[in-house]
Amino acid sequence: MAKFFVVLTVSLMLHVDLVAAVEIKKKPIKIVTNNWTSQIVLSKVVGEVFSALGYQVQYLKTSVSDQWGALAHGVAHLQVEVWEGTMADMFNRMVAEGSVLDAGEHEAKTREDWWYPAYAEKVCPGLPDWQALKACANQFAIEGDNFGTYFAGPWEKPDEARIRALGLNFRVRNLKNGDDLWVELKKAYAEQRPIVLFNWTPNWVESRYAGKFVEFPAYDPVCESDPAWGVNGQYLYDCGNPKNGWLKKAAWHGMPDTWDCAYRTLKKINFSNQQIASAAALVDVDLLSYDAAAKQWLQENKVTWQGWIPGDCVN
Repeated sequence: MAKFFVVLTVSLMLHVDLVAAVEIKKKPIKIVTNNWTSQIVLSKVVGEVFSALGYQVQYLKTSVSDQWGALAHGVAHLQVEVWEGTMADMFNRMVAEGSVLDAGEHEAKTREDWWYPAYAEKVCPGLPDWQALKACANQFAIEGDNFGTYFAGPWEKPDEARIRALGLNFRVRNLKNGDDLWVELKKAYAEQRPIVLFNWTPNWVESRYAGKFVEFPAYDPVCESDPAWGVNGQYLYDCGNPKNGWLKKAAWHGMPDTWDCAYRTLKKINFSNQQIASAAALVDVDLLSYDAAAKQWLQENKVTWQGWIPGDCVN
């Protein structure tokens, strides 16, 4: 009789564990989506991988500023594309507080700065050195302007301060939408007309257009706080933006205990610059939907994503 109760107890425990595992799989993992292409496609790729493991997945569209509260309180559970250049302060603070987990770094390195197509070097010799722009600003002029034009997106960047500090004969033209940058690039490229505009990596542009970032004086945080630092002793921002920034993944602090295999998979997920660029190009150039782009990327990169899944998580 005692043996019977032992067997019964073990069976009940196994049943409870199985039921609990099933219930956990039913609880949706909510993935943050922001407002740029690569982040959305990568989020969909990760969602498809989790779905292959049997998890339910939902997507939560939120701004960069609002995502941190959502992640800290478990309203959202992960963000797959955290940029050092624009998110490091909040990310590092919340990781230090323990409300968000650092789920690992991608192979990809980030950069955001002025960029030009390679053919511009024919009319502006000396590029990518920023001082070349002093001698050939007129090559980047539009509509008969005597000033060169730098095309910027709708984001707040210290471009005008940099132009003043470095003595560049340029004006900033802020575009209403980030996608308008690529409209301008496409028009200029078709005409082989020199253009300099805001760009970043990883981004789809590098998979379709040859070009380079302008090499400004090397970045140092003091450049933004002490006018006496740098090539201009009077003004701030006489430097470029940081190079080789990290790209990380963030997770809700409760994710490891709630979805063990999903979290361990997330930690192994790793994208290169080229992989991210090609994924974004499927939408921005080939005009696929985000979902279709994610599915195509997964189809073309089976060995890569299957290698992210720990062996003991495969059914």
